[in-house]
Amino acid sequence: MTDYKLIELPYNKEDLAPGISEQVVEWHHGTHHQGYVDGLNKAEQKLQEQREEEDFSATGSLLNSFTHNFCGNVLHDIFWENMSPEGGGKPEGELMDKIEEEFGSYENWKKEFKAAAGSASGWALLVYIPQRDELHNVAVDRHDEGAVWGAHPILACDVWEHSYYHDYGPKRGDFVDSFFQLIDWTTVQDNFMEISKTFN
Repeated sequence: MTDYKLIELPYNKEDLAPGISEQVVEWHHGTHHQGYVDGLNKAEQKLQEQREEEDFSATGSLLNSFTHNFCGNVLHDIFWENMSPEGGGKPEGELMDKIEEEFGSYENWKKEFKAAAGSASGWALLVYIPQRDELHNVAVDRHDEGAVWGAHPILACDVWEHSYYHDYGPKRGDFVDSFFQLIDWTTVQDNFMEISKTFN
């Protein structure tokens, strides 16, 4: 069994400021995200131990822990990687074409995504569903409640309070506006193309 590792940031902790302060990145990445990695490794270890001991009395709680921490780790990986100090602007190429096809316009997508971020108790996601060749915005509570089977996140915005409260207080919408200015659309496009080519 290979241990999961905390992703290295593709930029310095201070580089996302003023959109996200260095202090928030330090706490969010080094404490919160690390906690999901640690929880995932612990759940994996305990699951392996119960298999070896053939005692499955703790299976329910261990599987819940695995799911919560695994999803938290994956979504945080996407979150950090889909931001850049040189971010902002709009998507281009095939991703922009697909957004316009699905949502009518980039601005429509943006408004719906911001509404999803305002309603979620966890994450706003742009996902690609290869079985239907569709993009959808999804509001996910915690890390996995409201997730869509078969959907692959290509853009993730963390709207747990630890993501923004230090910088913005209760003004989540201001944080989401700043997030739009940090999106690395090249990475999002790469995610979209990789998944669409893999499954279609």
